[in-house]
Amino acid sequence: MKNFLINQERASLTKQHKEERDGRVRDRIKGVLLRDESWTWMQISRALLLFEEMLRKHLADYQTSKKLKPENGGSKEKLSFK
Repeated sequence: MKNFLINQERASLTKQHKEERDGRVRDRIKGVLLRDESWTWMQISRALLLFEEMLRKHLADYQTSKKLKPENGGSKEKLSFK
């Protein structure tokens, strides 16, 4: 999979990576950019210290909806304060 990003999109992701404070989002951006450069899943996984399946999911999320932020809503709190 080589060069699925257009130049403008690649530049935008690179800029966003430099400005992003959330490390999870930066890792997702790096994963997308490295995959665009034809890195294998194993190479990206080793470089970013992330699981290959997670990287595949992040790339699929990006390709379908441009999602980079981990906005899953989380779960309900389990502790109650009295």
